[in-house]
Amino acid sequence: MDWKQLLCEERECASAKKAFDERNEFQRDYHRIIGSASFRRLQDKTQVFPLDNSDFVRTRLTHSLEVSSFAKSLAQSSFMWLRSNKSDCKNIPDSEQIVKISSILECAGLIHDIGNPPFGHFGEYSIRNWFAEHLDTLQFKGKKIKNILNEQMINDLINFEGNAQALRLLTRLHYLVDDKGMHLTYALLNTIIKYPVNSLSINKRSGNIKDKKLGYYYAETELFNDITTKTGAGENRYPLVYLLEAADDIAYSTADIEDAVKKGYISYEQLLEELDRDEYKKSISSDTELEAYREAVDRLKYNYERAKHQELANAKMNAVQNWIIYVQGVLLRSAQFGFTKNYDLIMNGAFDKEILSSDYGKGKTLLNVLKNTAVKYVFISNHITKMELSAATIINFFLDRFIPAAIKYDTDEKLNAIEERYIRIISDNYKKAYKSAAENKTVSEKLYLRLLLVTDYICGMTDSYAKNLYQELNGI
Repeated sequence: MDWKQLLCEERECASAKKAFDERNEFQRDYHRIIGSASFRRLQDKTQVFPLDNSDFVRTRLTHSLEVSSFAKSLAQSSFMWLRSNKSDCKNIPDSEQIVKISSILECAGLIHDIGNPPFGHFGEYSIRNWFAEHLDTLQFKGKKIKNILNEQMINDLINFEGNAQALRLLTRLHYLVDDKGMHLTYALLNTIIKYPVNSLSINKRSGNIKDKKLGYYYAETELFNDITTKTGAGENRYPLVYLLEAADDIAYSTADIEDAVKKGYISYEQLLEELDRDEYKKSISSDTELEAYREAVDRLKYNYERAKHQELANAKMNAVQNWIIYVQGVLLRSAQFGFTKNYDLIMNGAFDKEILSSDYGKGKTLLNVLKNTAVKYVFISNHITKMELSAATIINFFLDRFIPAAIKYDTDEKLNAIEERYIRIISDNYKKAYKSAAENKTVSEKLYLRLLLVTDYICGMTDSYAKNLYQELNGI
């Protein structure tokens, strides 16, 4: 892969640039994103704590802003380090290209979660689970739907994925001017395709991170092929995906701990106890990583003693917040090291894991401890469990009601009065996008697109909108 081709500035639809516009194409992408309704909706979508009233804990919006900042920083530090220290490496971008790369990653951080449904990752699970349970019973004109759709269409539904939905939203559902979405550059779109495989090629046992999940739907196959051909990435992971993925991991793993301590799910003492476990220290084989890990534990203790000495009102919370900033720095340096150390493999499409899981970094174990602690004290807590079950109830209700109506919609099958009203509720923009995509398509393709019409509508909902609509439709 070569940066001259990777930094493809083409868009699916040509976009005129004004003579006085000094921005590069990726900086223009930035302004299109932050001005969009889809981006603004992230302020009312769950990161970890659904429908939380606190103004402290993260939403998808604040999380995305943090990922954007980390991703841009990683781009600058990683590629400047390569230019200064790796003269033996081939294909290192020049200064102008590094500016463009930084802009791409800044934008990619903003939109990496833009396709996620309401209520966090459990929203994704709920959609997948509903289709897995119902596809065998759904019918259209007396035939089972699973016998009308092709194998990839079926697998798209039962492997529903927010990452693939992001590509769909950005290129098809943002119907402001036409049916080409936000008209973002191909380089940026390739950066948010974390898994360059379709639903038939998912292989979690392959050992290669790129095969882990669905990257694009059958509906976007032609677009995916066009993007990856123009950038030259082909079936490989686009190189900037590794930096975006690391920025996301750093942002959510540290923020989850800070938010959880703030809300009382984890105490200072519990966090310290988890970090001080011998099992984690014994799992570290590298002396440099072990030294860095011990330093991180000592830093948390030091922060607390300093906060007590300063007689701060909440010394333990202050210690954790300052420690989180320190840990973010450790993990950012670890990600930079993992990327630069494996740069040649990444550029050859031969690196098959995350850069933060690389054996070369100093933060691998620290990151795992943060994730495990969040799972232990937050994700399986009764409060989160109840909220997830509530989310599943809401999403299942929508799918139960909207899918039967969508199956008949735009066909010669007659909708009953209730089904007509459910279709009427769906946004005109989504219906317009469907009509545009369905033109000249086969019966099975149109049916598939009508099913996606419902998931598109649900994914466009904020948490509050979904809850309020559910209550209204149930007369609550």
